[in-house]
Amino acid sequence: MFRYKTYNRRKSMIIFAAVLFMMMFLIGRLVYLMVFCSEYYGQKAEDLHERERDIKAARGKIIDSTGTVLAANKTVCTISVIHNQIDDPEGVIAALTKELGISEETVRKRVEKVSSIERIKSNVDKETGERIRAYGLSGVKVDEDYKRYYPYDTLASKVLGFTGGDNQGIIGLEVKYDEYLQGINGKILTLTDARGVEIENAGESRLDPVDGNDLHISLDYNIQMYAQQAASKALEQKQADSVSVMVMNPSNGELMAMVNVPEFNLNDPFTLNYEPRENVSEEEKQNLLNGMWRNQCINDTYEPGSTFKIITTTAALEEGVVRLTDQFFCPGYITVEDRNIHCHKRTGHGAEDFVHGIMNSCNPVFIDVGLRVGPEHFYDYFSSLGLLKKTGIDLPGEAATIMHSKENIGLVELATMSFGQSFQITPIQLLTTVSSIINGGNRITPHFGVSVRDGEGNTVKTFSYEETEGIVSKETSDTVRYLLEQVVAEGGGRNAKIAGYSIGGKTATSQTLPRSANKYISSFLGFAPVEDPQVIVLVIINNPQGVYYGGTIAAPVAKEIFENILPYLNIPYDEKAAAETESELAE
Repeated sequence: MFRYKTYNRRKSMIIFAAVLFMMMFLIGRLVYLMVFCSEYYGQKAEDLHERERDIKAARGKIIDSTGTVLAANKTVCTISVIHNQIDDPEGVIAALTKELGISEETVRKRVEKVSSIERIKSNVDKETGERIRAYGLSGVKVDEDYKRYYPYDTLASKVLGFTGGDNQGIIGLEVKYDEYLQGINGKILTLTDARGVEIENAGESRLDPVDGNDLHISLDYNIQMYAQQAASKALEQKQADSVSVMVMNPSNGELMAMVNVPEFNLNDPFTLNYEPRENVSEEEKQNLLNGMWRNQCINDTYEPGSTFKIITTTAALEEGVVRLTDQFFCPGYITVEDRNIHCHKRTGHGAEDFVHGIMNSCNPVFIDVGLRVGPEHFYDYFSSLGLLKKTGIDLPGEAATIMHSKENIGLVELATMSFGQSFQITPIQLLTTVSSIINGGNRITPHFGVSVRDGEGNTVKTFSYEETEGIVSKETSDTVRYLLEQVVAEGGGRNAKIAGYSIGGKTATSQTLPRSANKYISSFLGFAPVEDPQVIVLVIINNPQGVYYGGTIAAPVAKEIFENILPYLNIPYDEKAAAETESELAE
């Protein structure tokens, strides 16, 4: 009996201790939650009674060198519904279907969806948003935000790029400088009760958005227009696949224009700029859009043809293996190992010095000169002139040079390389390398970005770009400019000649792969003034119909551009030289 009572007493004490421990634990936990975690759980409770809606920040503008706004913002609206706050679902469905132009089925599905907030449609024009707001429908929210707007539709479309529905950049400068252009979105917070219904007279708390910064670029609206008009005319007249034009300051790499016609409408970038065949799948359409958005100046490579003879000339002059007075003979071909490689003039140019060799764009002359340089040194000049690496242009998707490996360059490969075949570079690479040769020998970085400024005009960031001095000597630079002036004055580039201005340049006609397709690329690269180059222009006409020689069809396009931009850039007009030119033409 005594042992039984002792057992019960112990059992009671254990239960009491367990209960006491549990109570102390619960009290401790309660104190911890109420004292130490009060702020956290208070915020959680508040969050349960708040509806959050984003306010889009205004994206920074893109502004050209003249102050012209090329990319801006248009005020639009986002239409949303809050399920628990809708009193008249059928009225909401009918109104939104009517005003937004979307199917009743789509609207009904979103209105009837039980969620904290459901977006019906974004990028709704402001007038439509105001009409929906005027209905006074409970549970329907009309929030103003921004949509990207391009005042000039197709101007520089493949340079500027465009944004998606979230206002983030997709291609071009819009994506390259997205971190500066994007602002910080704001928020609207609305208090609700436990059922999710707005508390009357509670008001809204608002966190204002921070607008993005403006991007100032070197592109010049007027020069871009001149170049785009000339390119569009050439596209139509020659029924070409495309025409590309670049205009750059060769001393610092600032790009004043970059044209790729046909361009596309930046305000409607997901509509093809031509009529596709019927029954195109979504995947096929996306591939077609990717092709339409492609910037041929930087994304595509090609065989540059005779414009590359500028680089061959530079390497030979630097190596000291050719002088301007050296004599050559062109019978219309040259034999390298067991191959006869023809000149574009099958009957040959006969006897000529090096000056006339470049004026005539004679392949045998340049093959001879290239062989004098030798495979190893020729490859080394590819490297030292910067041709084996990308230019670093501030646009996404730049392609790299496609080149033989050094050990695989034999005499035949060297021969074809000497006049611009059997390897591929981008147009921007050619423009950059030639600029670096004619500007005194300083390798520059092509670019558009100049600075970033806030809404009040204060400079946030100024961009700087890599420059490598002394890639060629000043003497070589001076000689190359002189030679290219002769090409325009009396040689194959004379269709780019303008009275009163000193212009240097080089034409090219290259055949695309496969050769059996008989498709050609016609081009002309020119600069002015010769003594102090301030502007360089590259024109590329892809697959022209009919006559396809660069000197015949590409040089006149460059001439038209020069006629507009040289006076615009205040490049001095030489009246004496103009009179001499007119006298020569009269004779």
